[in-house]
Amino acid sequence: MIPLLAQVAANAAEPMQITLDGGGSTPVKLFLFLTALSFATALLISITSFTRIVVVLSFLRQAMGTPQLPPNQVVIALALAISFFVMAPTATRVYEGALGPYLAEEIDGEVAYQRAAVPVREFLLRQTRDSDLRLFYEIAGTERPVRGDEVPLSVAVPAFMVSELTTSFRMGLFLYVPLLLVDLLVAAILMSMGMMMVPPTLISLPIKVAIFLLADGWHLVVASLVRSFG
Repeated sequence: MIPLLAQVAANAAEPMQITLDGGGSTPVKLFLFLTALSFATALLISITSFTRIVVVLSFLRQAMGTPQLPPNQVVIALALAISFFVMAPTATRVYEGALGPYLAEEIDGEVAYQRAAVPVREFLLRQTRDSDLRLFYEIAGTERPVRGDEVPLSVAVPAFMVSELTTSFRMGLFLYVPLLLVDLLVAAILMSMGMMMVPPTLISLPIKVAIFLLADGWHLVVASLVRSFG
């Protein structure tokens, strides 16, 4: 028993060796890739179409007078599904040009990042207003480059997010105003009939839902969101 314990102790005292080349490089890259996925939420909000879509859907829910319908889980799931559809061409270019070759050990990390930044930058700049891009260059105190491919992501990402908020609020306003007119019309009719004790939302809610369904509202809203990224 004692010789066995002595052998185990001797083996434990030997220094541990970890090989990162050969077959061990791929697991390390996969580990780094999975670590990067922990920032998926930040990337989803900052460099995809998710922000615009979820804000517009939230505006629609408030305008309909149903702040809990559809539930938050349904709104988020719908926003994710539409975002995956909108971002599919960009994601395909990133995988084929950068992520795939990197996992296959054909290129290193720096080259993969440079290749992945090209389609992402093109998508961001295509949706970013010039005024917002100019704003962050003025704040940084640097001169704006002539070509779009020279815009760094540190400037393109915040400018894109500000533009997305502006666009989503504008689209939400276009949804909110017509439905608000229905509320005002119902309230005016109830007041003229002396039914001031009846909540206007009790009457206007089914009317707004009926108008939304007759106009095929979900189809129009989703189509407008997807085409706004064209």
